[in-house]
Amino acid sequence: MKKQVYNPYLPLYEYIPDGEPHIFNNRLYVYGSHDRFGAFSFCKNNYVAYSAPLDDLSSWRYEGVIYKKTQDPKNRYGRKNLYAPDVTQGPDGNFYLYYGLNFTGYLGVAKSSSPSGPFEFLDHVKYQDGTILGLKKKDIFQFDPGVLTDDDNRVYLYSGFGPDKYFPQIKHSQKADGCYVYELDKDMKTIIKGPIKVMNKKGIANDKSIGHEFFEASSIRKINGKYYLIYSSINGHELCYAVSSSPFGPFEYKGTLISNGDVYLNERKQKDAIYPLGNNHGGLVNINDKWYIFYHRHTNFTNTDRQGMAEEIFIDNNGLFSQVEKTSCGLNGKPLEGKGVYPASICSTLIPKEGNIFYPFFKIFKHSKTYITQSGKDEDINETQYIKNIKDGCLIGYKYFNLENTTSIVLNVKGKAKGSVGISFDENENPKEISNFEIENQKYFEKIEISISQKACKSPIFLSFKIEKGNLDFYNFELK
Repeated sequence: MKKQVYNPYLPLYEYIPDGEPHIFNNRLYVYGSHDRFGAFSFCKNNYVAYSAPLDDLSSWRYEGVIYKKTQDPKNRYGRKNLYAPDVTQGPDGNFYLYYGLNFTGYLGVAKSSSPSGPFEFLDHVKYQDGTILGLKKKDIFQFDPGVLTDDDNRVYLYSGFGPDKYFPQIKHSQKADGCYVYELDKDMKTIIKGPIKVMNKKGIANDKSIGHEFFEASSIRKINGKYYLIYSSINGHELCYAVSSSPFGPFEYKGTLISNGDVYLNERKQKDAIYPLGNNHGGLVNINDKWYIFYHRHTNFTNTDRQGMAEEIFIDNNGLFSQVEKTSCGLNGKPLEGKGVYPASICSTLIPKEGNIFYPFFKIFKHSKTYITQSGKDEDINETQYIKNIKDGCLIGYKYFNLENTTSIVLNVKGKAKGSVGISFDENENPKEISNFEIENQKYFEKIEISISQKACKSPIFLSFKIEKGNLDFYNFELK
């Protein structure tokens, strides 16, 4: 019997952003960066992979460490971190992993006979004269590679960076002005064509992408004979896509796929983001004739503790996708069943009274903020995630649940606070049922129960907190 699967789709102790989903050997594999909970920089851990059978996206299998950062000869001491990777199956049947090390500006390649690894270092991507791509004078700064093995076994590598402000890590001799494509030889590491620019960054774009220009996170797919470039725009929080009839472009911007704050969906402004904002990176995959977009969210009041998310997304007869909303049910394929116990941290909406911001790199002033965190250390398999420091005016939402047979919701909280919490089924609606509480002992769990009148088979749940004094930590809830 299939289990339910909610967002984040991996165990709550895993912090794997930049997820690239691929189907190999009738299984779905997800490759990504690997953040370390509580770290002050991106991607501190080694690469790991997870996979799931195509007929059960709740049954994720941990494939273990597939590549260590010290395996790259230029990183013997592990001082540089492994940034967002991508994987493809080459014409020879082997699997190739492409990655960058921090802001070095060049790319590594590792090889394995299995999609689950382990991968062994092969080489760095190079020109035909043996020079490493990205290290020539006035060369293209390499970042966030995306790779595609086409139907005719030609291999295309996409990479680039497009900041709109000064980045000290980028040398003056390097160009960081958009996304480029390279064709690779059969050895999977030597460039035989390129660089060819396929998208411009902000300030030099003069096409439909203005306002959503290329920034980073190249991801490439071929759909019905056309090439789809998924990327993170200069806005940071969104994944966009552009389409071309050729792998060498030109690519035409077509729209937003997902925002980790639902910005632009139904004309939502950035100031009204439903969740704290941060960078974004992910890819598309088709599973049993359904499309999914993989992306990530941010936790721990920082930009560097990110978790993988996924949503079903829809394509029309013209090959166009529409922006999809952020949910708690994600890969489940239907609303979560009403009765049961759920982690508070699977919320799709988290809006403090002061509104949402882009999470900072450093956890300054986090003691006064509301955010998702965990009580355990990195890779603590006990899944100790919770919502910390809920204050007056905070709105927490979950999409979606089947509430046909549900009569109440019981919140499991800790803290020292007095106030009330109400439930509604529309984020713009005043709570219909309200429960008062006064909690004095911060050491022990307390329960707050609210009745539910909604009986819909697909309904959001929004919890609105009015706190006269103090604050709460919210661990889980039970639907009865």
